[in-house]
Amino acid sequence: MVIGEAPGRSEDEGGAPFIGRSGRLLVGLIEEEVGLTRADYFITNVVKCRPPANRAPRRDEIEACHPWLIEQLALVRPRVVLALGNTAARAVFGFSEGIGRTHGRIQSVGSAWGLATYHPAGALRGGPSVVDVLRVDLRRVKDLVERS
Repeated sequence: MVIGEAPGRSEDEGGAPFIGRSGRLLVGLIEEEVGLTRADYFITNVVKCRPPANRAPRRDEIEACHPWLIEQLALVRPRVVLALGNTAARAVFGFSEGIGRTHGRIQSVGSAWGLATYHPAGALRGGPSVVDVLRVDLRRVKDLVERS
């Protein structure tokens, strides 16, 4: 299960998560590093509606959508959870530190294991060095998938 922050413009217009530039990067990296296609995993967001001006979701918005995320986790019953970016890492794992300090750290989520990594939008802005970190973190995801 892959969990992002909130829908962006492409996602809002297209009605599905991670279908824009960030999504194409993410799906490609997961296929390359984990060996899974988009049909092999469930993708969702912490916040289900696009925040105005594509800003980061506020605490009240995250809290309002949290029951739906919990329900999705219960219905999907993932073996492995990948949280993308600070918002997802905080909502899923309860991290208080930023993604730069928490990425790649294996955590439990109910009966599943997971980790957080950079959001692919951050990789698009940050360049090859951030993509390299994403790749390393995704190899850890592959290990978790193979062990579960």
